[in-house]
Amino acid sequence: MLTPSLAQLRQQLKDYPAAPAVYSVLWDYATPVAVFDRLRREHDCCFLLESADHSSAGGRYSFLGFSPRLEIVIRQHTAQVKSPEGTAEYEVENPMEFLRNLMKPYRTPTVPGLPKFTGGLIGYFGYDTVRYLEPTLTNVGEDDLKMPDCHLFLYDEIVAFDHFSNHLMLISNICQTEDVEQAYQRLQCRGEELVERISTPLKPQVPPYRGEMKVSSNLNADAYQSMVEQAKECILDGDIFQIVLSQRFEVENPPDSFEMYRRLRAENPSPYLYYFQHPDYCIAGASPEKLVSVENGIASTRPIAGTMPRGRTPQEDLQLEKDLLSDPKERSEHMMLVDLGRNDIGKVSRFGSVKVEQLMKIERYSQVMHLVSDVSGRLKPQCDSLDALMAVLPAGTLSGAPKVRAMELIDSLEQVKRGVYGGTIGYLGFDGNLDTCICIRTALYRHGKAYVQAGAGIVADSSPEREYRETCNKAGAVLQAMEQAKALEQEVR
Repeated sequence: MLTPSLAQLRQQLKDYPAAPAVYSVLWDYATPVAVFDRLRREHDCCFLLESADHSSAGGRYSFLGFSPRLEIVIRQHTAQVKSPEGTAEYEVENPMEFLRNLMKPYRTPTVPGLPKFTGGLIGYFGYDTVRYLEPTLTNVGEDDLKMPDCHLFLYDEIVAFDHFSNHLMLISNICQTEDVEQAYQRLQCRGEELVERISTPLKPQVPPYRGEMKVSSNLNADAYQSMVEQAKECILDGDIFQIVLSQRFEVENPPDSFEMYRRLRAENPSPYLYYFQHPDYCIAGASPEKLVSVENGIASTRPIAGTMPRGRTPQEDLQLEKDLLSDPKERSEHMMLVDLGRNDIGKVSRFGSVKVEQLMKIERYSQVMHLVSDVSGRLKPQCDSLDALMAVLPAGTLSGAPKVRAMELIDSLEQVKRGVYGGTIGYLGFDGNLDTCICIRTALYRHGKAYVQAGAGIVADSSPEREYRETCNKAGAVLQAMEQAKALEQEVR
């Protein structure tokens, strides 16, 4: 089934340079993960975006894509735009302005009844993207992983799964400049071909065993705790109120990245689940925390700050919840970051529209529980989703308060460039809507190794030992998923 009709599509193209058309079919016998597993074996570049809660509007759809139209690599004020026709290079002063101009030929309407994402930019903005707009942040740590500052892919065709109606949709954005009728008919053929490809039973593929998995950190316990003590001195001197300090775990002989992702999503179900495959790296994550979303002009962020480990029994878990809700240190840290979120959203929102909802709600994950709040505001007429993104990136929950000064201290205390960690992953739709999460609880696979980074929020009365344990607990969900995937490799070798 194709929607809209050809006549309706032509009508939309009178007002917009492009518009989405959809081939849909009932699909209730293979999961998005199974379909993606097939397609990822055929394509170097592909993505999968999911949410654990399929019962809510936010988790209604899963998205996957392969064969992007454009690949955009931004590094050190240079943007490479790769397409089938070749590669072009541009000097970039402001990545957001560059991307804004790149997206103009693809602007589409928001169509009621379609998924919240119908095509656009997918990828990551690293933690260090902020350096393009904050010239004081010049003391960068060692760039040992050499990841791009931003790596994005423009998909004008994606696959969406509707978990409410059990339908699969192939969504293609058709441009004014195309032969519209021919493109419309081609979508029907491509949809039928896709269904045929993914309906064929998939032969199981056992990842090879590559040797014993070994985990190490760039900081031992003493070094991390010393870093915390230095940060506390800055807090007591009045330099900052709060700062987030991290350590990075390196995994030798990691398990297959997709097998690890499958176990991570099962053991640590989260609002943001993602897997990105590229010839140079893979990113797999289960993030609990939104960075910023924009939908119909409303920008929202969701600070998560305040952490306790999960209890071993239901009774212990409830007691730890009470301890978290009554802990002055955790409440103080959370309120500081809620205020920072209000300030960030306020930069791009209409006066008087910023509000805080669900203040200090408890959310549970496999290894830890958190305090969570919601902050939202209506965008100013002159602001768009990219403005909202840069107003919030990086999140205060990954930097500190005041944000810029905290980031300067992070640069002086941490040993390596953060890169993907603490940045954001998500999409910017052709219709201007945006949904991004903070890149935490995430593994980066690169050069035969895997990397997992985790941080803790430091305030005046922080215990260095407790903060060190918190970073280990946060990284534990990903490392545990790796151990489970590795155990499977050992069983079948």
